[in-house]
Amino acid sequence: MSEKAKAAAARERPDVDSDTLSAESDNQIEGRREISDAELKSIAEALIFVAEEPISAKLIAGVLDIDQAAIEKAITQLATDYDERNGALQVREIAGGWQIATRPEHHEQIRAYLKSRPSAKLSLASLETLAVIAYKQPVTVPEILEIRGVQSPSAVKTLLDKRLIVAKGRKETVGRPMMYGTSKEFLIQFGLKDLSELPSIEDFQDLAGGET
Repeated sequence: MSEKAKAAAARERPDVDSDTLSAESDNQIEGRREISDAELKSIAEALIFVAEEPISAKLIAGVLDIDQAAIEKAITQLATDYDERNGALQVREIAGGWQIATRPEHHEQIRAYLKSRPSAKLSLASLETLAVIAYKQPVTVPEILEIRGVQSPSAVKTLLDKRLIVAKGRKETVGRPMMYGTSKEFLIQFGLKDLSELPSIEDFQDLAGGET
């Protein structure tokens, strides 16, 4: 314990002698166990696995009270380990966080399974509306109508209820209509790191029909 720290502690606790304060401080330091690289990687994997949505390195670092750079290094190594296993799972960066996900080469079989769940599917109107919003965002309801050729208010409401889209402010034009764009939940549902990973419209429609 430095002399400066001892003096500060003494001012805060004048009833305790300096030797006791120094001993307490030393015990606290000794009680902080160092986490090995292997253990840190294991902890990161556990947190990524149990998180309900992609979890960031910053959040993990905050939970563990350690340097973010150490967490980023551990996650990078973890992702490499998964890749080298050549198994069914991978550690992917999605929507600003990390998630354990299935590999693309298995998506056809997974999609077939997901399509067997009727409650998981979007209606054709909602699917078409989501595609328009995903590729044209930010976009207004009148603009969606112009592209699709049919009214879309109920489809927009469905997508809002499913948290796949969010309001993006009002367009500075006559009537100032609300603009819509995709949400973080959209990225999570479709396993995208960001919008630059959007697939072709055909692949997107196939994916949306089975996974949302």
